[in-house]
Parts: sequence; C-alpha cells; structure tokens
Amino acid sequence: MKVCGFTFVRNGVRFDYPVVESILSILPICDSFVVAVGNSDDDTLQLIKNIKSPKIKIIETVWDDSLREGGRVLAVETDKAFHAISEEYDWAFYLQADEVVHENALPAIKQAMADHLGNEKVEGLLFNYFHFYGSYSYIGQAYSWCRREVRVIRNRKNIFSYRDAQGFRKRPNQKLKVKLIDAAIYHYSWVREPKALQAKLETFHRFWHDDHWIEKTMIKAEEFDYGDTEELALFKGTHPAVMKDRIARQNWEYTHDLTKEPSSVKYKFKKWVEDLTGWRIGEYRNYRLV
Repeated sequence: MKVCGFTFVRNGVRFDYPVVESILSILPICDSFVVAVGNSDDDTLQLIKNIKSPKIKIIETVWDDSLREGGRVLAVETDKAFHAISEEYDWAFYLQADEVVHENALPAIKQAMADHLGNEKVEGLLFNYFHFYGSYSYIGQAYSWCRREVRVIRNRKNIFSYRDAQGFRKRPNQKLKVKLIDAAIYHYSWVREPKALQAKLETFHRFWHDDHWIEKTMIKAEEFDYGDTEELALFKGTHPAVMKDRIARQNWEYTHDLTKEPSSVKYKFKKWVEDLTGWRIGEYRNYRLV
C-alpha cells in the first residue's frame, strides 16, 4: 500500500498558515507528499523547501484570480496537486493548509487505509473535526461548522475537488462512498494572529464575492476582532505535538464566558435531538456512508 499526501498553499507566511505543521503531521504515514505552491507575495516557497524531506514534491502554480464565484479557485488548486500524484499510489491524503492531524491518530488512519484497500466500494475515509476559534482553548459548536469531511480518497482521477474544496466528488457529479473512521482533523483557520487573520479574510473574500460586495460588506480594520460568540466549548484534549511551538508563540488573548448558553430555541432543540439520537438535523453531507 502506497500513500501520497497533497495540499496547496499561497501566501502561507503572510497569512500565518500552519502549513508546515499540517504537512509534518501526516508525513510519517505518507510515502510522498505533493505541495502545490501558488504564486505568492512572501517566502512561502522557501518555507516549504525548508522542510527538507525527500518525500516532498513541490509544484509551482499560478492562481486564476478571475475566478471569483463560490471559492472555485481553491478547488482548482486542489485538483492541480491531486493530479500531480502518480498512478503508483493507492490512497491520497488531503489536508488544507490550516488542518492538522494528531500523531495519536496516525496508526488508526493507516490501519483503516489498509483494511479498506481491497474493498473497491470504499472510495474515501471520513474524518471528524475540531474547529478552533479565538484561541487554542475553544472549539466551535455551532451547526454552521461542518462536523465531518472526506480527507483520504482513492487515487482515481475521476475524483475531483468539489465547489470550494471542502470535499470531493467523482465524475460526472456523484458523492463518494466513504467509511467514517476514528480520527479527527484539527482545524485552526480561526486561530491565528489577528492582523494576519484580517488580511487573509480581506483577500479570500475576493474568491467568493465581487468588488461591490466587498466594498459594501467587508469590515475594514487593522486586525480581526474575535469579539464574543455563542456556541463555543472548552477543548479538553491535547493538541498535535507539531503545534507545540506555534501555540507557545500565541501573542494575543481571547477568553469566552462559557456560562453563556445559546439563546436560540432552535439550537437547543437540534442539540437535544443530536445528543439523543446522534442525528444532526439538516446536516450537509457531501458523501455517502457505507
């Protein structure tokens, strides 16, 4: 069994992505790793080169900045990395530049890939998610956060990145058949230095909206205001070891009053149903469980 990791990144230094930590977190169970480095205004290319692993294969890409609908350019860049994986690999392990895997989960992930290698009905593996917000101490509980997503797929080129690269489908436009495994993705998109986060949001909104929307809607600020939000919980686990130095470098403070209960009756009802049955009402599922 051969496994190739893949990801894409642009301006990873400027926007303070934990992309190195992301790559290193799954590198031990990957035989190789493709990184699509987009045309950047910073030292992102050198950052990836500094990883100094013979497993790393860098492809340099140019983003189509005219793609400004639905985050489509992110899927295009994902596909560039995926199509750079040669046929010799059985599985492709995808992470976005702000997603990290805990080292304790690596044996289970590798075992799941081995267990399902001969079962052609299984086209991917489904992961749970921890979405961190504000600091490394809080995780989002709102139903707007995706609970699960596919991150390991068969190395079949009829599979493509769907919409804004959140998940995958196969041609012509079918959901993948997947197995849920006991492993989680640690998503750190909303935990980064506030100036870098504000800059990232101002830039990335251009991949979803036109100039009129941005001028009318986007809050102009020097740094992102985390503010106060409902539906957070205290994270009680441990972070991946590769995140230790980054967590120690946190230079901003964020606290949340956990005694505040969500005020929405709708939220409370959905939470009650999920706790009782495991079913999440209205959950978007871009996959088919098998």
